[in-house]
Amino acid sequence: MTGQQMTGAQALVESLEHAGAEVVFGLPGGAILPTYDPLMDAKKLRHVLVRHEQGAGHAASGYAHATGKVGVCLATSGPGATNLITAIADAQMDSIPLVAITGQVGSMFIGTDAFQEADIVGMTMPVTKHNFLVKDAAEIPKVIKQAFHIASTGRPGAVLVDVTKDAQQDMMEFVWPETLDLPGYRPEPRPHGKQIREAVRLMLEAKRPVFLLGGGVLRGSATDEVRELVDASGIPFTTTLMARGALPDSHPSHLGMPGMHGTVAAVSALQRADLLINIGARFDDRVTGRLDSFAPGAKIIHADIDPAEISKNLVADVPIVGQAGQVAKALTEELRARLAESDPRDYEGWWGTLDMLRENYPLGWTATEDGFTAPQKVISRIGAISGPDSIYVAGVGQHQMWSAQFVQYENPRTWINSGGLGTMGYSVPAAMGAKVGMPEKTVWSIDGDGCFQMTNQELATCVINEIPIKVAVINNSSLGMVRQWQNLFYDQRYSNTELNTGHGSRRIPDFVKLADAYGCAGLRCERDEDIDDTIRQAMEINDRPVVVDFTVSADAMVWPMVPAGVSNDEIQIAQGMSPEWERDI
Repeated sequence: MTGQQMTGAQALVESLEHAGAEVVFGLPGGAILPTYDPLMDAKKLRHVLVRHEQGAGHAASGYAHATGKVGVCLATSGPGATNLITAIADAQMDSIPLVAITGQVGSMFIGTDAFQEADIVGMTMPVTKHNFLVKDAAEIPKVIKQAFHIASTGRPGAVLVDVTKDAQQDMMEFVWPETLDLPGYRPEPRPHGKQIREAVRLMLEAKRPVFLLGGGVLRGSATDEVRELVDASGIPFTTTLMARGALPDSHPSHLGMPGMHGTVAAVSALQRADLLINIGARFDDRVTGRLDSFAPGAKIIHADIDPAEISKNLVADVPIVGQAGQVAKALTEELRARLAESDPRDYEGWWGTLDMLRENYPLGWTATEDGFTAPQKVISRIGAISGPDSIYVAGVGQHQMWSAQFVQYENPRTWINSGGLGTMGYSVPAAMGAKVGMPEKTVWSIDGDGCFQMTNQELATCVINEIPIKVAVINNSSLGMVRQWQNLFYDQRYSNTELNTGHGSRRIPDFVKLADAYGCAGLRCERDEDIDDTIRQAMEINDRPVVVDFTVSADAMVWPMVPAGVSNDEIQIAQGMSPEWERDI
């Protein structure tokens, strides 16, 4: 097949279009400059110029998370590429399909410590699903096709493509490959029938079964199949931090989020279950607490597309390797066939216990002692007023946990956060990416005053590119989650956690003035009685981004809580208060 003659840079742009990319977030520099020239003439590609490469990576991640498509970011060599590493690691930890393309110094200079040279392939090896170094222009179409395929299939992840400057400049013959040649890469294993049958047998024999649904349900676009399985089984379910919204919060079988800041019902269900059916979760330490005391009486069914996750932390009695949707469908079919013969299920006592826990220990908060606004109330009202069709993107810390707890999620891909890496600064650029991908949706960045100061320069990107996100800064004038731990475990010695942004401080910076400087609408809310009106005012502004400084109490804490390193049985519903297990269980 004869192709068109073009430069490697032109081939790179052409390849991105062939791969289905629609948006690229990036920042030019010397080693990627050859690609930026033909990018200017691209017909199908929209380029969004960010203010920092980390912002490009998080924006691509938010775009991918909201749309299910591959997110793409672009950076130059050296510091441009190293600035991407945090965002690449973040996407990989949360199984987000991301292709990061970086320029590299000319191939003859590699290894000489040339200007703006960095071994980005070596640096990102531990935090990517795969990566490539391209030194030959002719390889560009093949590598881009492979990168998109690897990033989006199986367990999604981050793929880095590092292209030398001379490979971008050299002439080549462009031919988009029709086939993929990736020997050994079999990303879509089918669940084994024997394991499906054994799993259903355990489900029917169990007296206290519970589903643990993880981010894999969303990554695998398996929400419909999993809901059908849950409904057919009558078994209660929990949704991890990464799975919030996978099934509706209003579903009668939903117990809430498990883990360090999970609901009492969800945490207790996992601890007292005799069967735990894990679909698409990885038994993360924030869910399990101390592994040796987690779900002590439960047999484990673990279904995951990544075989490396099965029995990594907890040994599975029934391991099922497969895509979440296929696993759920197979389980539902087998379950219905068995139920047609006889129905031995007896979950009545189990549901009685769980309903009692839900009733006795609902999520909530108490009034603050300093009289300032409770941040939980602000976040709860944002969720109530903006509604379940909006997208909510959190940073990391207390506001992240409150957003997971007090916003009602009814739809998949409406909750976006940095769960695995826990990256401060994630929210604003990720919200920007989500809004680019879903322009018809209202997108709220629920951020902390600490997180916001790490990446708020992307507000400039939002204004210039007409990306009207809404930012709620939950401003407690501190690094809130660190302060909470200092309060609980360090004798209230608040070492270096005061940020001077809120009540009674110097307000450095003043977030309303900052918003104005960036061309955004800036609002401030300091009183409970103004919360609803301020949110509605923000909802009415759609011609530019809105930044709302919600000045709240620094004393509010995230409850319930399982302290790090202890058993989930030691969950506290408030400081020094634990559930009355003997009475309730």
